[in-house]
Amino acid sequence: MISFEQFLMDDSGPIYLQIIGYVKSGIVAGNIRDGDEMPSRRVLSALLGVNPNTIQKAYALLEEEGIIHSRSGAKSYVVLDEEKTEAIREELLKHTVQTVVNSMKHMGVFRAEALALIDKYWD
Repeated sequence: MISFEQFLMDDSGPIYLQIIGYVKSGIVAGNIRDGDEMPSRRVLSALLGVNPNTIQKAYALLEEEGIIHSRSGAKSYVVLDEEKTEAIREELLKHTVQTVVNSMKHMGVFRAEALALIDKYWD
């Protein structure tokens, strides 16, 4: 079963989006794999101390994206293949890079300097 013990809520956005981000990050990191069981909505709601509707919304969106599969009254499981995993990885990387690039542009950093900074701090 997927563990949410490392999940930390913050003020970065709605909790349901943070839950989705946590699952997607776990997939990219290889900690969450095809066939892994999701905690029940009720259990995760109690564990995180949030409204069950918040968990339901996160699960519904994960289902819409085809990341989990649920049946009424049954357990929910992660459904992944290499293509879906790569798409999630690309999505997360794109968001992260766009955030960094936008911040650097806002600070007046030019492309060559940005690339030099990346090289400098890569290791």
